[in-house]
Amino acid sequence: MRWIITLLFLAVFQWYSYQAVKTIVSNRWVLLVYFLFVVLIIGNLLFHTLVLERTTAQEPRLMYAIGFFITLFAFQAVVTLFLLGEDILRLPQGAYAYFTKMPGQTQFLPERRKIISQIAVSLAAIPFTSLLYGMYRGKYNYKVLAYELNYDDLPEAFEGFKIVQISDIHSGSFDNSEKVQHGIDLVNTQQADVVLFTGDLVNNRADEIHPWMKTFQQIKSKHGVYSVLGNHDYGDYTQWESADAKKKNLDSLCVAQKEMGWDLLRNDSRFIEKEGQRLALVGVENWGTGFKQAGDLEKALEKVEADDFKILMSHDPSHWEAQVLPHPFNIHLTLSGHTHGMQFGIEIPGWIKWSPVKWRYKQWAGIYENAKQRLNVNRGFGYLAYPGRVGMWPEVSVITLTKTKSKI
Repeated sequence: MRWIITLLFLAVFQWYSYQAVKTIVSNRWVLLVYFLFVVLIIGNLLFHTLVLERTTAQEPRLMYAIGFFITLFAFQAVVTLFLLGEDILRLPQGAYAYFTKMPGQTQFLPERRKIISQIAVSLAAIPFTSLLYGMYRGKYNYKVLAYELNYDDLPEAFEGFKIVQISDIHSGSFDNSEKVQHGIDLVNTQQADVVLFTGDLVNNRADEIHPWMKTFQQIKSKHGVYSVLGNHDYGDYTQWESADAKKKNLDSLCVAQKEMGWDLLRNDSRFIEKEGQRLALVGVENWGTGFKQAGDLEKALEKVEADDFKILMSHDPSHWEAQVLPHPFNIHLTLSGHTHGMQFGIEIPGWIKWSPVKWRYKQWAGIYENAKQRLNVNRGFGYLAYPGRVGMWPEVSVITLTKTKSKI
């Protein structure tokens, strides 16, 4: 039934888009080129999804097939919206003309107005070109976003402590080693005290990270690199020949992180010590509303004292309100990712921050605060499905901790 509905929507979009192009351009060769363009994009997607076997090597090509289809779909959706609106007016006029027809009258439905089709195509060109730009440049348009967070109970030894957070690498999507290296260089340029990775190293399989291990093992900081698992790291979104094969895949991913020099926290904690004081790093496995819930916050906090300054790594931001805020321990800072900011949105600092993902997640990008607890949702280092980003650029978060100065 879902396939039938999808095909009906596609058929309606194709018909209205063709009508718009036909109204603007009467040259049959232009119409033929448009027809072949549509067939190529849809055929390419069907070829990659129904014919080719999904492998690590094919992953970027599949994403480009999806990306070009999404770009075409956005164009046709805008055109269809305008022409459908025009038809809401044309059809009653046509019905009236039919029932009050004059002798010899054969044409009842008013012709489409060229200006409506021109406006529709012009406006549809905005998302069309934006999505193409997102695939060409946006997906590697790394941004460093810096935050300073003030706490009255921060241990004095950690004044100015700098955390660099990256998330959602999705290494199976990458297709440009030079651009990825630029992102790694941005991370190292920050001279972090600690680097924290908050999950989704791969799309589905551990072997996706193998070609990129030498690149990501370059990430350095004074106190090391720590990581947690995201929902994609478990291999839940692909088929396995057996449960044992799926387990071996996860084991391989954990080994790869160790070989890169990353300390993977699976419902566990570590302490960073300076001048006799300490800071607790806590990492849980994925816990998300509507997603895998392997995270065990109680187990992760077993070695942590109530008065420790605590930084929690938890991939899915829905965990924050569901379990972190209600916990009796004050967890000072939670770091998440997962949403990617939907890889699409509009952000003008101080004016607007919007993405369709806000309808799914209450906390979806940037810093959020509740009493003395903060959450940072990183927009992600990589990309998934649509091989691009528009407005929601790949992010390196830099968080500096400061201590509230006592008033004299």
